Amino acid sequence: MLKDITIGQYYPGQSFLHLLDPRTKLICLFAYMVGLFMVKEPPGFGFLAVFTALVIAVSGVPVKVLGKGLKPMWLLLTLTMVLNFFMVSEGDILWQWRFLKITDAGVARGVFMAFRLVLLLNVTSLLTLTTTPILLTDGLERIMKRCFVPMAHELAMMMTIALRFIPTLIEETERIMKAQMARGADFETGNLLTKAKSLVPLLIPLFVSAFRRADELAMAMEARCYRGGEGRTRLRQLQYQGRDFGAFIATACYVACITAGRFWLKTW
Repeated sequence: MLKDITIGQYYPGQSFLHLLDPRTKLICLFAYMVGLFMVKEPPGFGFLAVFTALVIAVSGVPVKVLGKGLKPMWLLLTLTMVLNFFMVSEGDILWQWRFLKITDAGVARGVFMAFRLVLLLNVTSLLTLTTTPILLTDGLERIMKRCFVPMAHELAMMMTIALRFIPTLIEETERIMKAQMARGADFETGNLLTKAKSLVPLLIPLFVSAFRRADELAMAMEARCYRGGEGRTRLRQLQYQGRDFGAFIATACYVACITAGRFWLKTW
């Protein structure tokens, strides 16, 4: 299950999405998220599904890789959907027990909320799957500097290192789990509380390993005379290309369609 987490991993390729400037991908992702939360009706979700499918197609990332990344999130998706079933009281009652009831409007809201999260997780995963950590750091830093965010380089570095170490910590967790299971530990049987208690012997060595890796990384950065972002040069300078302007135009059309459907046609 842990190996199925795709956030923080990079999928090598030379697709249209891989070659985009990281700033373009970050800005387009923000615009996509804004449009995603504006949609409330089935026609709008249909448009979102088609647009997301086109983005996945031009990314060059196999659908099975994205599907694998959704496996660890099934509990969150299910919980979100079920909770929304009970949070809407309007509409025809489908089931009721005392003060609990499920309506057709609640079912629709739960399904749409889960679908919205699936789309969001897929597109967010595409950002890290098609962008190397170095380029992601440069893109974040440039955008934050344009927005006059203080300590932009340090913040971008911390966020990128956190993303970069997600796959590393997952591999470390798998290694510790196998070592504990070889010594007789059981992580599979029992109820939810029993499984949570069985994770305690796993968390302590994982935290120790994480702190050790952080200390080794700090020593390596100091040994290479790292002193922050001031005065640093880069091997690859970020520069917008024609494909970046094409991506901006496509994203602008996406936002325009959602805005028109939401506020003008009032059917999205």
